[in-house]
Amino acid sequence: MTTLIQPRTHDLGGGFEVRRAVPTLQARSVGPFVFVDHMGPAVFERGAGIDVRPHPHIGLATVTFLWAGTIHHADTLGSSQDITVGDVNWMTAGRGIAHSERTPLALREGEQQLHGMQTWVALPKAHEETAPEFHHHPASTLPQFRRDGAWVRVIAGRGFGEESPVRVFADTLNVALDLEPDAELTIPPSHAERALYVLEGDAQLDGVDVPARHLAVLDSGARTVLRAKTPLKAMLFGGEPLDGPRHLWWNFVSSSRERIEQAKQDWRDGHFGTVPGDDEFIPLPER
Repeated sequence: MTTLIQPRTHDLGGGFEVRRAVPTLQARSVGPFVFVDHMGPAVFERGAGIDVRPHPHIGLATVTFLWAGTIHHADTLGSSQDITVGDVNWMTAGRGIAHSERTPLALREGEQQLHGMQTWVALPKAHEETAPEFHHHPASTLPQFRRDGAWVRVIAGRGFGEESPVRVFADTLNVALDLEPDAELTIPPSHAERALYVLEGDAQLDGVDVPARHLAVLDSGARTVLRAKTPLKAMLFGGEPLDGPRHLWWNFVSSSRERIEQAKQDWRDGHFGTVPGDDEFIPLPER
């Protein structure tokens, strides 16, 4: 039976809300995904936007995908990249990276929207200390198809017979779904663990209602029919289960508590490096 989860909502001010669907008590992880955030939808007034100051990561990859808006990514590797609607930003933290995420200055001259998903993928133990990397994939490079009122875009990994060019470290399912009213899409049992997050609209899974802004954890091995009752935006994600438990503390993910303690000290001591052109940073939390 499909498990429905209502995410926790955090108001970051100015009408900008983030909903955390994973981790929860019912779903500590889904495949390699250990952190799933729904950003917005929000409309920023002139002069406003998001300003996530430089902060560190280890042991994971961050995946950003937008339905509306633009975010500028900058990191300690020297990467400087706008992500726009339908693009994929994949940042492998590995042994350590710091980055910032901000609304570009040019867009702050007028009103602008933001709506999307940001997820963290825990790296397999063999790759937790890999060298950090950043890769940007324009929307035009992603496999996609339109069929019977459904628009399917493969963000990362494989799904619906297609495979994304984004480099992944484990078998991964990460697909953006946009359905017109009354459209149906069969979700195959392609991966051991799968979940569907509904960003916008009302859905049904095998005839059971799934309201907007809810996570549905799908039964393993079951073929599921998704139906849109209204225009629908959703993200399907999952993959092979983690190769062991993970510890999450602030922005750090690791199979080792000791490694997280080392990362804390490294951030205090400035060992992650600096983001070029950005001298701000988020201090290590007190707890």
